Amino acid sequence: MTASASTSIIIRLRRLNRVAAAWIVSWWRLLQFSTLIFSLALSPSSYNRQNRPILAHRLVINTAPNLVWFSVACALVSLVLIRIVVVSAQSYGLSRYALEMVVRVLVLELIPLTAALFVALRLTLPDGIAFAQMRSNGLLDKLRQQGRDLLRGEYFPRVMSGIFAVWMLAIASCVSSLILAYLIIYGFTPWALQGYTRVVGQIFNPAVVLILMLKVVFFSFAVALIPLSSSYYPLDTNRRQRLFAAHGLSEMLRLFSVILLVEVASLMGNYY
Repeated sequence: MTASASTSIIIRLRRLNRVAAAWIVSWWRLLQFSTLIFSLALSPSSYNRQNRPILAHRLVINTAPNLVWFSVACALVSLVLIRIVVVSAQSYGLSRYALEMVVRVLVLELIPLTAALFVALRLTLPDGIAFAQMRSNGLLDKLRQQGRDLLRGEYFPRVMSGIFAVWMLAIASCVSSLILAYLIIYGFTPWALQGYTRVVGQIFNPAVVLILMLKVVFFSFAVALIPLSSSYYPLDTNRRQRLFAAHGLSEMLRLFSVILLVEVASLMGNYY
């Protein structure tokens, strides 16, 4: 083995070591940040007279505007998808399976995933990038020197609003999709309500309901915590030049990988 080949191997090993160390540190910081946030969530002082208006304001401004037009957009898309499923089932003589297919595909899988991705792209990823820029410019350090509790006053309300937004968007969209499914399949009649509730009740057995609830909860935790965790900790000096692009890309990849793992786990729980 020549000297250049051995030098190249050493360089690659060092690079691999740096990447592995950075990966471990990033996940360890995420665990630390999650512990701090959950500790604040369980602390009564986070909901006292001083902190409650900040939290309530963040919950409202991050949820209410997005809830309205996301629900409308989701209803329109659901309308098209339900109609496609119903027409396809009728053409193959499988009309009795149309409702079950709509509920399993749309309500159990697509809507929770879409709600989580929407909140991530609309709220938490931009907040994480904005905080990372502020830290790079030294603004967060100045606020901390002025006595501001950034974790309780800035990060905690945004994390809680991200979690709450995923829950509200998923619940409202699932309910509206179930109503639309009934109206499209059976029409404006109350006489099919008994058969509809029986089919939906058979689908939503206790195991499926538990898996759906856990999936939405883990989606919300991933969406709210991952984009904001890395911006809470100081950056290395050699990363400051690539801050904006690197932070957004790395957090997006990590978030999507966690969402994918949760989705695969829920599919295995529902169908295996």
